[in-house]
Amino acid sequence: MKYMLLIYNRPGFAEELSEAERDELFGGVDALMKELTESGELIGGEALADPSQTKTVRVRDGVPAVTDGPYIEAKEQFAGYIMVDCETPGRAVEIAARWPDAKRWAMEVRPLMQQSGTEM
Repeated sequence: MKYMLLIYNRPGFAEELSEAERDELFGGVDALMKELTESGELIGGEALADPSQTKTVRVRDGVPAVTDGPYIEAKEQFAGYIMVDCETPGRAVEIAARWPDAKRWAMEVRPLMQQSGTEM
């Protein structure tokens, strides 16, 4: 089963960390990515640009309205994702729990729909 692990953190937090804290954080990401690559569970992933570059689009009565910034006002923002292919939901949760951002903010584990879309 494929899962998307959504990474949440606070924009700008890395600049507030000491060099040792940054090394620990990014070293943890690198180690986990290497492990997932070697096990064949990693499908891919990307970090997102700063939320200040976000555009939110809503269409009401056929008229699109575009606003700058993310949809919600919150300290935590969707920062990126990784996609994994795991045997069980428990394994996906285990990976998310080991992601360094989970210790400070949050990770969300979402199964991907199959092509038939019957999960909805």
